[in-house]
Amino acid sequence: MDTAIDLAGYRPSEDEEFMNERQLEYFKKKLIGWKEEILHESRETVTHLQLETENHPDIADRASSETDRSLELRTRDRQRKLISKIDEALRRIEDGSYGYCEDTGEPIGVARLDARPIATLSLEAQERHERRERVHRDD
Repeated sequence: MDTAIDLAGYRPSEDEEFMNERQLEYFKKKLIGWKEEILHESRETVTHLQLETENHPDIADRASSETDRSLELRTRDRQRKLISKIDEALRRIEDGSYGYCEDTGEPIGVARLDARPIATLSLEAQERHERRERVHRDD
């Protein structure tokens, strides 16, 4: 992927060769953009939390502030895990395994990847996985 690929107005399609150079570049840019957006939000949260460190004399204000802080930290933890999944997807783009189901090796599908670019399972494999989880959870 050394040459610049024009992606202006481009949307991947099921009609083209799966995971061709243009699709790979599209998903790479989408993943990098998503990661940058999350990192930007994280920096804003850190700044906000630093400004919120003041002591609130009113116990209700203090409780509200602590609840907000806890919620923000949980959100950031989820986003940290998401960044890890984005990095894994970027590695799969580089090694040529991106877009293919970890279980079956079959293409995941452009529409699914466009909706969830970190997907590692086809829709059918994901549904099987979730059914197995439900069965084990019910035990």
